[in-house]
Amino acid sequence: MRVPLWVLGLSAALVLGSCGKAAFDGTVYRGDDIEFRVGPVSPTWRAIEVEGALLAFRDDARAATVAVNGRCGLDGDDVPLQALTQHLFLHFTDREIISQQALELDGREALRTELVAELDGVPRRFVVYVLKKDGCVYDFMWIGGSPDGRGGVADFERFVRGFSTEV
Repeated sequence: MRVPLWVLGLSAALVLGSCGKAAFDGTVYRGDDIEFRVGPVSPTWRAIEVEGALLAFRDDARAATVAVNGRCGLDGDDVPLQALTQHLFLHFTDREIISQQALELDGREALRTELVAELDGVPRRFVVYVLKKDGCVYDFMWIGGSPDGRGGVADFERFVRGFSTEV
């Protein structure tokens, strides 16, 4: 399977990883040092592997990609959610934030950001959630195939809203 260059570039921008054996049963992700539950995986999503992502899915019909990342004990304790979000887009140009709001996710404050940004001159639309909980930072990202496309965002929102670390 061929993964688009911009997805690989995105994974390089996300500083994450998991060692050892990891498993996802469709609801719960279990890795060496991280476990969490997510909401329903859309039937239009297929699992893909993206280096650096704990979970990744492709929605071919909507030309969208979903990536979930988490890391524990590396950063985040003293870093604001807005700065963690900006860090995800360091390698992108022409960033334009459409909306940004704080909300509660799994009993903690999270930051939801919607933006348009370019990677290698190709514009994409992003919906990103960043959450800090129990010494871990979690990033959820929906990447749309075009800057004006929003197909599949509702599925992504349900997926994120089902997140919990209580497994």
